[in-house]
Formats: sequence, C-alpha cells, structure tokens
Amino acid sequence: MKVKVINRSNHSLPEYKTQGAAGVDLCANIEQPITLSSLERVLIPTGLFLEIPNGYEAQVRPRSGLAFKKGIGVVNSPGTIDSDYRGEIKVILVNLSNEPVEINDGERIAQMVFAKHETASWVEVEELDESSRGAGGFGHTGNK
Repeated sequence: MKVKVINRSNHSLPEYKTQGAAGVDLCANIEQPITLSSLERVLIPTGLFLEIPNGYEAQVRPRSGLAFKKGIGVVNSPGTIDSDYRGEIKVILVNLSNEPVEINDGERIAQMVFAKHETASWVEVEELDESSRGAGGFGHTGNK
C-alpha cells in the first residue's frame, strides 16, 4: 500500500522498526520540550500530512514502552485518521502517572497502524436473529 506524505517535521519519515512490526512510530515535532503534569493532556504535532487511500484508515495508538515506563497514553485510543483528512497528524497524549513527564522534540510518542475497513449499508429490520450470547453485556461471562 502506498501512502502519499508531506513531511514538514524536522525528522525522517516514520519507519517500521522490525520486519514484523504492524505500526510505525510517530515523533513529536515541537520547538521546545513540553512537560505534562499528572492527568494533563496535550495535543502534540508530528509535522506529517497524509493522503491515505480510500478504504483504509490510520489508527494512532499508544507506545507500550512509553505507557509502561512513563504512564503516557493516547486519550482517544485508537485515534482514527480518515482517508479524506488532509490536515497535520497530531496526537492527544495524557500523563496517567503521578509524576510530571517531559516530551522532547523527536521523541517517539505514539504508533500508527494502517487498517482496511468496510463501509456499512444499513438494513432496517423489526428483529435480529438470536445468538448464544443474546443481550449479555459487560461482565456477562463472569470473572474466571
């Protein structure tokens, strides 16, 4: 899959770090470090602009190492970038730790995964087919 990209950041294009990697790392493109206090959230620019093919989306997800080591997450995870969006890719980070965390220019702050998706056509009906689960919701299968 080819994705057109404009790179207005001070960094190289995102790349897959291993042959089996599903996502590419997104880097902060900021003029000065940003300190996130506990439970604070901030919108971090990447300097990247994409043209994603129709039928695909890009999903922005947290980096597991940053989440575990520093308590940094992505608020709307996964964040969806639609194929018709042409603005700058930005990431909403949140500090879920009890300590302030500094984000620096060029730091890998999130990962981006491309995924194919379908467009649904609605079929209105009066009732739905039965299933073994039925209307069982949150926790319906128990704890063990």
